[in-house]
Amino acid sequence: MSKNEPKQVIIIRADLRNLAGQKLRTGKLIAQGAHASLKAIFDNAHKLPAESETIIYSDPGTALGLWLEGRSTKICVSCNSEQELIDLYDKAKAARLICSMVIDAGLTEFGGVPTKTAVAIGPAYPEDVDPITSHLSLL
Repeated sequence: MSKNEPKQVIIIRADLRNLAGQKLRTGKLIAQGAHASLKAIFDNAHKLPAESETIIYSDPGTALGLWLEGRSTKICVSCNSEQELIDLYDKAKAARLICSMVIDAGLTEFGGVPTKTAVAIGPAYPEDVDPITSHLSLL
């Protein structure tokens, strides 16, 4: 990855546990990260008229456009609590970055309790996303 290449940072809570108090299955964590990544992109997509199936994401000169046309770099990191996840999301929103938060419906792991599980920030340039996420540990 080049120093100025856009990237997306996916943050997953390290403290998540199921009803039995066990860490979540790896597949569940991956699914939550994938949800966050896609949600960040689709929430920023602009659809053409209803008769078209094409989705226009962004101008090629933007971080999002370059990311979609390039390597689509994703960095997966963890945070330690729901509050930390919320704070990171709020910082990204305040910085006007593309971001999304996943709230799991709780149907398989959390006993029906909606649970904040993951956040995606970006695609954005490193100088924009790193001040918010560079302190986090790789997943």
